[in-house]
Amino acid sequence: MTTAATTAKTVRIGGASGFWGDSMVAAPQLVLGGRLDYLVFDYLAETTMAILAAARARKPELGYATDFVDIAMKSVLAEVKRQGIRVVSNAGGINPRGCAAALQALAESQGVALRIAVVEGDDVSAQMPALRTAGAHDMFTGEPLPEKVLSANAYLGATPIAAALAAGADVVITGRCVDSAVTLGALMHAFGWAADDYDRLASGSLAGHIIECGCQATGGLHTDWEDVPDWAHMGYPVVECSADGSFVVTKPEGTGGRMLRANVAEQLLYEIGDPGAYLLPDVRCDFRYVEITQLDADRVHVGPARGSAPTPHYKVSATQLDGFRCAGSMVFIGIDAAKKARRTGEAILERTGEILQAQALPPYTSTYLEVLGVETLYGPHARTGAAREVMLRVVANHPDKNALAMFAREIAPSGTSWAPGTTSPGGGRPAVSPLVKPFAFLLDKRAVQVGLWLDGERQAVEVRAGGEQSATAPLPHVPAWHEPDEPAQEVRLVELAWARSGDKGDISNIGIVARRPEWLPLLWNRLTPQVVAAYFAHMAHGPVERFYLPGIAAMNLLLHEALDGGGPSSMRMDPLGKGMAQMLLDLPIRVPASVAHAASRR
Repeated sequence: MTTAATTAKTVRIGGASGFWGDSMVAAPQLVLGGRLDYLVFDYLAETTMAILAAARARKPELGYATDFVDIAMKSVLAEVKRQGIRVVSNAGGINPRGCAAALQALAESQGVALRIAVVEGDDVSAQMPALRTAGAHDMFTGEPLPEKVLSANAYLGATPIAAALAAGADVVITGRCVDSAVTLGALMHAFGWAADDYDRLASGSLAGHIIECGCQATGGLHTDWEDVPDWAHMGYPVVECSADGSFVVTKPEGTGGRMLRANVAEQLLYEIGDPGAYLLPDVRCDFRYVEITQLDADRVHVGPARGSAPTPHYKVSATQLDGFRCAGSMVFIGIDAAKKARRTGEAILERTGEILQAQALPPYTSTYLEVLGVETLYGPHARTGAAREVMLRVVANHPDKNALAMFAREIAPSGTSWAPGTTSPGGGRPAVSPLVKPFAFLLDKRAVQVGLWLDGERQAVEVRAGGEQSATAPLPHVPAWHEPDEPAQEVRLVELAWARSGDKGDISNIGIVARRPEWLPLLWNRLTPQVVAAYFAHMAHGPVERFYLPGIAAMNLLLHEALDGGGPSSMRMDPLGKGMAQMLLDLPIRVPASVAHAASRR
């Protein structure tokens, strides 16, 4: 229950990890300079779950993000305990008890008394046979569930995290949960927010969404990257949260990076779908009317979001073994380097394909060839000139690991057999790795038994079931664009907007924020789904959706079937769509001369 005391206080939460592999400087920086109440870590992308599944298949004691224990907590554990900072992390992956045991061993070795809670219930792999029999299917492709899976984990929410903190845990380790839940759980506990206080839950989820990717909120990946100083000492994000759900985004004093309204707006749009119905286990969020304001050079204010009841389902992220993959590379130097690379790649695939046939082995499941250095991803929009140094990347999938071992051996001979100026970037033969394919489906919340382990005992956690949406919120009206009577000029989109892109499976999301709010009607008029679909026709094979966010003068674009399957399924060098926004920012747009003049002065 929210009281007058909780209403008056501010809760400070530091985001120390945006993915498994984030910098080792994050946790010490935040603990020593962040003046924190909570330290949270997000490790689990869908690709990461596939990696953890493969790791556990090799060694059963693995399956969690080892960096959390061996690097992050090892460096700050004593200071975290001294300051009374409470820690929440989804580092448990598909083995949260193993993660907790490793952290407990570390604490004992350092003489630190630590109460560790483990949130469980996300592992639903035992239900897979029954779900398959019942006709469950992939929520994106419609395909039936596979007969064998490596892992199947429901995206849990913040309620069990809040319960673990209320029970007195110093550290809460979860398995699969939504990225923002590590922050929302802390806020639910700190402010006493109820499970049906939907506006505040949506706002707390937004706070978690802003900091879940680390430095992406403090200058990282910003469109105007040249304006962001001191990359080597980038500050990690801190949110100062109020009981009404609003919050301020900042970073520790004296750190690099830059607090910018535009950068925080880019992060709001990052990897979301419909901003009016961002579905989480605890709440259905509406971010369309959120306002973001620059307070001063070090602080950006984010206004509260709106929320409504969640759906009755969890999304389940599952993985299956889909054969093996090998990706090799060679470097080519000199005249017609790109032509040399392409011919070499084709020859490798032709030769090894014939070897497979001679050995009575099946052909490759799929192959992919791309030349880096000549804008392969840009397709018809490439501006390459005469590249004189390029890298060939050639990829093959096959059900037999030994077939790909042969493929790996046959890449190196290109260095002495075919094109002059062929060399190797080093590292020896490429490795053959399991091809772990993700898939997703919906599961009734009532079928998932959520609980937490603390002090050797398991406590059940009741999770609000939610319900189907009874009414759809009206779409915001986009102001009409009135073409002025003046000459037109061509400018690039980057002169008019900031942008950031990411992925949701095989969907690429591109968020566009107008540099000036009055330019949004112009951008809406020019940047139609048809225009975007045509620009990316060589990559995106599904429809393009578009959503309007009046609060930050922005739009969100969803490009379906745009990432060659996405995640570990994709064979592209950009499987997560990180470069899609950068490509779109090059799009030429005809605008009134007055707008072109103003844009040139940015």
